[in-house]
Amino acid sequence: MTYRYIGRSGLRVSPIGLGTMTFGTQCDEKTAFAIMDKACDAGVNFFDTAELYPVPPSAEKAGETECIVGRWLKTRPRESLILATKVAGAASGWFVPPIRHGLTAIDRFHIERAVEGSLRRLQTDYIDLYQMHWPDTVVPVEESMEAFDRLVQSGKVRYIGTSNDTAYGTTKALTASQCKGLARFESIQNNFSLLNRRFLDELATLCRCERISLLPYSPLGGGVLSGKYNRAEITQGRFADYFRSPNARQRLMAARFVNDKTLASTQRYLKIAADAGLDPVTMATAWSKQHDFVASTIVGATKPEQLDATLAAMELTLDETILKACDDVHADILYPMG
Repeated sequence: MTYRYIGRSGLRVSPIGLGTMTFGTQCDEKTAFAIMDKACDAGVNFFDTAELYPVPPSAEKAGETECIVGRWLKTRPRESLILATKVAGAASGWFVPPIRHGLTAIDRFHIERAVEGSLRRLQTDYIDLYQMHWPDTVVPVEESMEAFDRLVQSGKVRYIGTSNDTAYGTTKALTASQCKGLARFESIQNNFSLLNRRFLDELATLCRCERISLLPYSPLGGGVLSGKYNRAEITQGRFADYFRSPNARQRLMAARFVNDKTLASTQRYLKIAADAGLDPVTMATAWSKQHDFVASTIVGATKPEQLDATLAAMELTLDETILKACDDVHADILYPMG
């Protein structure tokens, strides 16, 4: 196993990490334990969660995923694992976090309140990587970074990161940290896949120049790249529920991931994988982790057997022929995805 450093930190992580947002809704605790055991036994040492999980978020369930992960952590040597979690960002135009009565912010009060809750639920005295779940556009970034730095100085957090961020926002945070001598973001966790290559613009340049690592989530494009939405009517899976939802934002999210262009791209990716003798899930995961600015690609599962195809990408390097074929698909079928 070749482990990779996250940014300029001392955190060394497996090239594939396990996301946990399904634990507590789409799978129960017994299944979650089996998934984490299988990942860990295969060499995965990086586990990612959040105070908001499981997904879909709700006030009743928020924090349950961290509780499940915390109970599982007791079965493994704590220092053998790299544990990441997140503080929920402020309410935005599309989402109000159903925790702390929807009044979350990336300020000192909420960061300190959130980390104490996560430490309690995870049953640990430190978090390896503490991430801002999404940016706060109101609280000055200097205040946010000072609050994160206090956690690092206290020993409750080893390193910090951001997620769902922009090149501008990340640069502002880095500048604040440098000017004030504060802990800086070592990672950014954004959506990145064969179907969503938006990161390959200023953000990729920022990561390379500033030595920040991407921790890509949704390398299967919300499951689309598995081909399951190409094989039949969209009657099952998360986006099938979203298409039927009375919530307009959920319907919009489903249409962003599952539409004529993404399905057309996926159909061609399926053929590329078949011609190469690869499972499409393995190919998509390998493509994500193969970029030089990526530390660990975050995968998810609702059943242990779903990990077989993603874990097969752990030591796989796609050759130039496959990469060129994938780039040709992207060049032919362009579409916006956020």
